[in-house]
Amino acid sequence: MKTIQFREAICEAMSEEMRRDESVYLMGEEVAEYNGAYKASKGMLDEFGAKRVIDTPISELGFAGIAIGSTMTGNRPIVEYMTFNFSLVGIDQIINNAAKIRQMSGGQFPCPIVFRGPTASAGQLGATHSQAFENWFANTPGLKVVVPSNPYDAKGLLKSAIRDNDPVIFMESEQMYGDKGEVPEGEYTIPLGVAEIKREGTDVTIVSFGKIIKEAYKAAEELAKEGISCEIIDLRTVRPMDRDAIVKSVKKTNRLIILEEAWPFGNVATEITYLVQSEAFDYLDAPIIKINTADTPAPYSPVLFKEWLPDYTEVIKAVKKVLYK
Repeated sequence: MKTIQFREAICEAMSEEMRRDESVYLMGEEVAEYNGAYKASKGMLDEFGAKRVIDTPISELGFAGIAIGSTMTGNRPIVEYMTFNFSLVGIDQIINNAAKIRQMSGGQFPCPIVFRGPTASAGQLGATHSQAFENWFANTPGLKVVVPSNPYDAKGLLKSAIRDNDPVIFMESEQMYGDKGEVPEGEYTIPLGVAEIKREGTDVTIVSFGKIIKEAYKAAEELAKEGISCEIIDLRTVRPMDRDAIVKSVKKTNRLIILEEAWPFGNVATEITYLVQSEAFDYLDAPIIKINTADTPAPYSPVLFKEWLPDYTEVIKAVKKVLYK
């Protein structure tokens, strides 16, 4: 094993897949000459050249369309958005072309493409740069949505995403690029659609994903001091969702909390709530609680932002509420 940063895990995954398969290439704003806005493609231009690591104009709709079209000629592009907030400029290409090519061509044209970049908030970046769209993309048939929370998962999942024959939305976090973690020295992949129990527990299940899951870990550590045992599930892949892992855990703990950095209306947590009440209702000993951001655009003020974004204290309160403590 070796210890690397999240950004290095992303770079290693892309580089290894580009060495393995010449049809894989990377394109996006500042991915080449600048080594990536977050240095997640550092050194790749030197190794693979300007035909496979391509700097684009500021035109997300344009380069998303070019990349999708290139899948029809046998390529497997990776498209980096400087932030997924900017994907809204190119969302017509993602929703109306990438997600639908396979079906509308009668299976003649798969669309093996990865759209990747940071999601959700990253401090004082303002409302238009602090949005989480995992549930938007997960609502679209034909797309797979992956949100890793650590370097090990990021590398293994990204390699699987690049090899996948369907379009994959791969969502990272600006605040995690410097996070360090262990990854194997050799080749490994992690299958899409498989959640992982990050912490075994018996009293309550906490489901989360992405950077916000760190607040669940903090809460679990504090609650353990009081003799409360939390089981934490990292979804890793939002779509396809590992429904069995969630239901199995809830049947064991009889309580469920979902922690998600997203607006409260119609999100991933809502879907999980429906899943559990329909498949494990008789096992629940308390109502399900979902913890989300406030139902407003993200504020710029650090004081207001702290109130807007969920933290571990809210998780602790929720756990005690479902345990009737």
